[in-house]
Amino acid sequence: MLIEAAGHGEPGTLRSPIEQLLSEALEKGLVIDGVLADSEAKRLRLWALREGQAEAQKAGGAGIKHDVSVPVSQVPEFIERADAALAHAVPGIRPFAFGHLGDGNIHYNPMPPLGISSGQFIERRSEINRIVHDIVADLGGSISAEHGVGQLRRSEMLRYKSRAELNALKLLKQAFDPHNLMNPGKVIA
Repeated sequence: MLIEAAGHGEPGTLRSPIEQLLSEALEKGLVIDGVLADSEAKRLRLWALREGQAEAQKAGGAGIKHDVSVPVSQVPEFIERADAALAHAVPGIRPFAFGHLGDGNIHYNPMPPLGISSGQFIERRSEINRIVHDIVADLGGSISAEHGVGQLRRSEMLRYKSRAELNALKLLKQAFDPHNLMNPGKVIA
């Protein structure tokens, strides 16, 4: 978790309360380790770690990407269940989750087990998507969050959306875009 805090007081006045919060979290076992940036250069290096997630994943092999959301209170359960279900289905799979702590949006991109080629892993995309998306649906979430449905999840919407929801989407599309000029072929065929 990366937290950036800013205030209106003198520089450094937030350090003590943040150290106290971190100390309490460590004592309760909520945090395994932590670091506080004490300079702008260190702050930028921490953000570079966060922003480098996509490159780090790419270096580890082709992951199967999911941009899902669940109610914020269900994020830990989603990750625990998805990790366990995928470990059962694909022994050695390497979970890779990151995202937006406060809004329930998770980039859940499991990576192939070591020794398995990206091609072999990608062949299991449908199976892995089904496992992840079934858990998301069970928790009252959405199989598509900030990046939208696009073309990749369009066919999967048929499984996770009711006929009424799909019809409502078509009616909205027709009302706002009767000539299908905006993003043709995306979300709704």
